[in-house]
Amino acid sequence: MHRYDARMVDLVFDYMRERLQYDPVPLDHPGDGEKLSAALDGLLNDRGNDPADVLKLYDHELSRAVISADSPRYLSFIPCAPTKAALLFDMVVSCASLQGISWLEAAGAIAAENQVLRLIADRAGLPATAGGCFVSGGSAGNLSALVVARDVARQRLGVGIGARLRIAVSDQTHSSVTNTLNIIGVEKFVVPTVDHRLTGEALRAAIAADGDPGSIIAVVGTAGTTNAGIVDDLAGIAEVAREHGLWFHVDGAYGGAGLFAPSVREKYRGIEHADSFVVDPHKWLFAPFDCAALIYRDPRLAKAVHTQDASYLDVLHTADHEQEWNPTDYAYHLTRRARGLPLWFSLAVHGTEAYSEAIETGITLARDTAALIRAEYPDLEVIREPELSSVVYRRKGWTAKDYYAWSERLLADQIGFVTPTGWEGEVVARFAFLHPGTTMEMVREILDTMV
Repeated sequence: MHRYDARMVDLVFDYMRERLQYDPVPLDHPGDGEKLSAALDGLLNDRGNDPADVLKLYDHELSRAVISADSPRYLSFIPCAPTKAALLFDMVVSCASLQGISWLEAAGAIAAENQVLRLIADRAGLPATAGGCFVSGGSAGNLSALVVARDVARQRLGVGIGARLRIAVSDQTHSSVTNTLNIIGVEKFVVPTVDHRLTGEALRAAIAADGDPGSIIAVVGTAGTTNAGIVDDLAGIAEVAREHGLWFHVDGAYGGAGLFAPSVREKYRGIEHADSFVVDPHKWLFAPFDCAALIYRDPRLAKAVHTQDASYLDVLHTADHEQEWNPTDYAYHLTRRARGLPLWFSLAVHGTEAYSEAIETGITLARDTAALIRAEYPDLEVIREPELSSVVYRRKGWTAKDYYAWSERLLADQIGFVTPTGWEGEVVARFAFLHPGTTMEMVREILDTMV
């Protein structure tokens, strides 16, 4: 089973070369369950199949029942537009069968990953002592960071399991944070936002008005909300966090990449005070799925919480050298692929200036789209001036049914993938610009279908 099959290797490489040469990548379509079941029927059997037949089935049936997140016409949710360099190196990482949990097993890979984490930490203004690891996504990063916040607070307060603890969030905080709090047994302390943005003033007032402020142990700021790309008042939140001794976590899963864009860098003022910070390179830093950077101001606190204790792991923790870094000590995981390496390779190949230019392209697309709607489409209305690369807008007179029918037609005609979203109880439309290959001609083509 593990023999080297040159023909199979050639088949797969030929397929990958063809996929990498798509320019642009087509959207493709959602899958039909009955058709997929019929195509897969009997495939997993006792004797196996010719690799050419299996690859053909994947190419003709399975891969075309996937909406490609790296298409420049994919403008829903938060797209993924990995560089060709990152995609190619992701293949290298997979071929290497790296077990990326420890310095003992993967020192070279971890040293490269840490170089990227240092670059991101520097852009955020975090101290030289900052560090962390790569995890699968923002959900995993938020969970790992807020577990540390909880346990640090328990130790500080001298309380155990069952004590009432709360973390301050806004009504715009990502759903993964709510899920995290449910998992770790911490209550949500919701602070009202002003124009969908959490401010230090609102946080201070909410704490002052609360009957049990001592149970509030942390606050989550958002550096780029998923829906509209809004950056919270990080400087104001950081100030209140210092006043009350709160752990300050910044969820920058989508918008944190804006730290690399000079035109919006000032929006992130205050992030340098974060105790923990998450950004997903598989979103706006052009890495493949699944890749999120989790960084702590003081990694020793995370290590005290996440290091797993088992006799067979003792060998990982016997060295005294500071440079020996075990990613498994900084998140809830143990088994872990070296998912930061494709980003490292792409950054090394292209340079940070190219990344800044690509991120600025998304910001410019959002601004230009808002201006275009105002200038040429009287039936459309921009709801909120874009801060980063999302544009929320409405078609006057449309109902929810109109938006969903329009979205389905767009995808069926392969013009674009633009799904509706909600805004203050209303169904509206939203562009999420990320792919530097998206053009204003594509945008205009989509907008024309709404007139």
